[in-house]
Amino acid sequence: MPISRIAIGTPGEASHPDALKAALAEFISMLIFVFAGEGSGMAFNKLTNNGATTPAGLVAAALSHALALFVAVSVGANISGGHVNPAVTFGAFLGGNISLLRGVLYWIAQLLGSVVACLLLKFATGGLETGAFALSANVSVWNALVFEIVMTFGLVYTVYATAVDPKKGDLGVIAPIAIGFIVGANILAGGAFDGASMNPAVSFGPAVVSWTWDNHWVYWLGPLVGAGVAAVVYDTFFIGHSTHDRLPTTDY
Repeated sequence: MPISRIAIGTPGEASHPDALKAALAEFISMLIFVFAGEGSGMAFNKLTNNGATTPAGLVAAALSHALALFVAVSVGANISGGHVNPAVTFGAFLGGNISLLRGVLYWIAQLLGSVVACLLLKFATGGLETGAFALSANVSVWNALVFEIVMTFGLVYTVYATAVDPKKGDLGVIAPIAIGFIVGANILAGGAFDGASMNPAVSFGPAVVSWTWDNHWVYWLGPLVGAGVAAVVYDTFFIGHSTHDRLPTTDY
């Protein structure tokens, strides 16, 4: 079971140069991702004078997030692994691929990257609000929770299959493309219901800047549960007890 490989890490890990570089890479990748993804929604609102979301707007959101995540994962892959998502980091931790201390460092960097991206957007757009994630009409918190669990399961399962599995071979650019595609596809499926976050940091930045916290817990609990289930399922049934690569922090 992957639980047996969970590592806490050492006290010096948080200040190790490689860990700090990885955290910086996560910060920059998250900033790139949120700025483009959240910015596309703000641009849509400006073009439509804050009109109702249309199918074209949903497709545009899915496309912008898919492209931005492809880039964000790609530019961070060789430094931090390109998590760009606290839920992905949590899944990696459960699989023994990152230590707890390094994971916390990633979380801090990811959350800060999202907040800074939203602040930059607010400044660059002349004070336009970065809209917080919210549930659509007739969508309950439990409906949204299921959406977030299932969508994030698909995302983290894809991450494991294309980027973590030691048997993946040389997938090269395929992993970031697949990860971007599943996020774009999930936005098409769930965007009209709860915004399709799949990423606590993506929800956190707009919530902080707009100071809107309605049902915010859904966008944490759902992704973390989905990520945890995906990590345990993939690691247990498809990686098993085989020796696989772990991030250097587990060796400190």
